[in-house]
Amino acid sequence: MVQSKARVTALGTAVPERRLLNEDLEKLVETSDEWIVQRTGMKERRIAGKNEFASTLAYQAINNLIKNYDKDLHDVDGIIVATTTPDYAFPSVACQIQAHFQIPCAGAFDLNATCAGFTYALHVANNLITSEAHKKILVVATETLSKVTDYQDRSTCILFGDGAAAMLVEYDPENPSFLASHMGTDGTGGIHVYRTSLAPTMNSTALNTSGKMMQNGREVYKWAVRTIPDGMQRLADKAHLTFADIDWFIPHSANLRMIESICEKSGFPIEKSLTSVKYFGNTSSASIPLALQLGIENGQVQNGDTLMLYGFGGGLTHLGLILKWDL
Repeated sequence: MVQSKARVTALGTAVPERRLLNEDLEKLVETSDEWIVQRTGMKERRIAGKNEFASTLAYQAINNLIKNYDKDLHDVDGIIVATTTPDYAFPSVACQIQAHFQIPCAGAFDLNATCAGFTYALHVANNLITSEAHKKILVVATETLSKVTDYQDRSTCILFGDGAAAMLVEYDPENPSFLASHMGTDGTGGIHVYRTSLAPTMNSTALNTSGKMMQNGREVYKWAVRTIPDGMQRLADKAHLTFADIDWFIPHSANLRMIESICEKSGFPIEKSLTSVKYFGNTSSASIPLALQLGIENGQVQNGDTLMLYGFGGGLTHLGLILKWDL
């Protein structure tokens, strides 16, 4: 990896007010609080209102960033949004953000790497800044998965929630945050988690074209537990670190049992892992920064800590980053 010249300088998050508890789901499908907790570790998730969208939550997260770190966005020269649930096919959420905050001179685009979207967006931002093509990039992850969840599907409706996060990445060659990255893809597994309203088939297999999310949880689980531990080791090796050098592992909060299995197989201690799964559910690209924010608020993440962020999901795709945290 080329020596980074990019530093993370601010973080903001937002979630909708409405809570969907396990007890609420008991009224929708055949399930129970005990069953959901045993299999996922989830107690509740946040749900966007009728007039709340990916852009709405993004604005709130960015305002939270501005408030917490007293940041000015006027000189932002790039906006990258990770989302699978944009308000529109186009214009992009990134363009909506540019207009809303009246950022005068910034490129703007959305990126879809599903649950790995946040780490992908950070990876792109780091490389754009390290190449000196940009100086200050606003990275946003925002999802309203509740709008594409089938609440009659017992296997998926218990999992997903809504949320957003924003992070500033700025040019700072003297104190870079990015130590290493590792990425990979297995496109043959795309059939195991998808959402479509257009193409009726994938690799000659008929698809559900309702526009709702479809997932074969067992196959995604097997892929993640098989793939991510190896990726974690490769990532640490690239940074010339051991797992003992990592203060916090922050994986995509897909399912607590999946994270436990990943930690067990990799040998990484589960007690050094941070998740947002218990009270926010699976928020796709937003899950990692939501977990990071919780870790900061709880006094766990401190300046100087070394963090391993690892996103993985639909595609099937994954990307891990090692960051030195210093805000």
